[in-house]
Amino acid sequence: MFTEKSLATMSAVEMVAGFADRTVSPVEVHDAVQSVIEARESVLNAFWVRDPAESRKAALASEARWATGEPLGPVDGVPLTLKENIARRGVPMPAGNAGVEPVVPERDAPITERVLESGGVILGSTVMPDWGMLSSGVSSRHGITRSPWNAGWTTGGSSSGAGAAAAAGYGPLHVGTDIGGSIRLPGTWLGIATLKPSSGRIPLDTPYLGRAAGPMARTVADTALFMRVLSRPDPRDWTSLPPQDIDWSALDGDVRGLRVGLHLDAGCGAPRDPEVLAAVHGAAELFEAAGTVVEPVEPFMSQDLLDDLDLFWRVRSWNDFRRLAPEAALRVHPYIIQWCQEGADIPGTRVLHCYQQTMQIQARTVAATLPYDVVLSPVAPVAAFPAEQPMPFMGRGQTMSHIGFTAPYNMSGQPAATVNCGFTADRRPIGVQISGRRFDDLGVLKAAAWYEQNRPAEAFPHWPDTTTATPSAKNVAGTTTPKGEHP
Repeated sequence: MFTEKSLATMSAVEMVAGFADRTVSPVEVHDAVQSVIEARESVLNAFWVRDPAESRKAALASEARWATGEPLGPVDGVPLTLKENIARRGVPMPAGNAGVEPVVPERDAPITERVLESGGVILGSTVMPDWGMLSSGVSSRHGITRSPWNAGWTTGGSSSGAGAAAAAGYGPLHVGTDIGGSIRLPGTWLGIATLKPSSGRIPLDTPYLGRAAGPMARTVADTALFMRVLSRPDPRDWTSLPPQDIDWSALDGDVRGLRVGLHLDAGCGAPRDPEVLAAVHGAAELFEAAGTVVEPVEPFMSQDLLDDLDLFWRVRSWNDFRRLAPEAALRVHPYIIQWCQEGADIPGTRVLHCYQQTMQIQARTVAATLPYDVVLSPVAPVAAFPAEQPMPFMGRGQTMSHIGFTAPYNMSGQPAATVNCGFTADRRPIGVQISGRRFDDLGVLKAAAWYEQNRPAEAFPHWPDTTTATPSAKNVAGTTTPKGEHP
């Protein structure tokens, strides 16, 4: 007999097995997850749009299909969420920004179509910060999204709502997007398993240099299960990879004989917290003890490359910002206003130089990591920072000081996963980034699954209790910000 708690905390792999042998039903699981959401959402603030009645209808339809032994696909009946910038027909897409008039899509994105074709039960659309350009849960439209571990801590961003939903137990599967770390940063700061796949592996309806969408979950096996759905092709993405028959369930096996790079110095950005370095180094020692060959990877990024990537993004966001009406522009988050204004009136020759620098990042990243089957590194130089803070480092010129380890793999298109590998003294999660060669998404997931199964007990995330409400932000952090207000 399953309790509500055990139903809500099932992995997607366990849910599908339970649906198949009729020991659990999609409706039971859906209702248990909705109880978790009701208990926690008033503080966590993970959802932009949520319709429990509609998602329950989808769970009922799934239950009927399983009763006749005719599920639609690998995630039929599994509760899941999609980030708000993934189009759902008729659902407004404000991109976390109070200054924009939300686009209302007339058609689902490829990801949404693949999920619905597979019978996934969409609980709703999760929030993000303004234009996805803050690495936190701070949004001018949505207010502050908070960590289920401690409401005073950040979720990371820009897949802030998706990350909070995964860590809180709002169903086992979630989709985020990433152009510089926006899947993996919530991964490290929330202790969850994530994958930024190879560029083109998951079709998008709006491809962009470095942009990817990927799964966010509590287990590597669940991210792999979701890849069976998300990686199906769609002709709308002109950058997508050719269809490939990948057995995403083939995660077993040891790591003996692998060449593992250990990359502890990004060569740019902020100083690294010793606790973060120690946790990642401990993960490397575990790989080495299992028979891998671990070698140091020298820094291959530089501060000028990171700064030029930042400027390229500033110009892009300035182009969006300058099109807003004056009264609307004032509603954009002040940090974003100041940040993108430095992209105003940049000469075309300078913008082209910045673009060429992204190609330099690509070339350096591929060359530095090519000798290795996988590379281990920190995800970010620090652990979670206060929830109210828009970015990890608030000093002038430090805007992107935290993405020296993550952004290179967006530019190179290489797959990169996260798995929790430890905690700070005050119990903030620390993730290890596991990257691989271009297109070897399965190899990355295999290494991540091996580490997840063999990591020391002190690195295992004992998830926050789903049966009780998260303490209010006021009790934990000393402040609270109502939804929709600026921090």
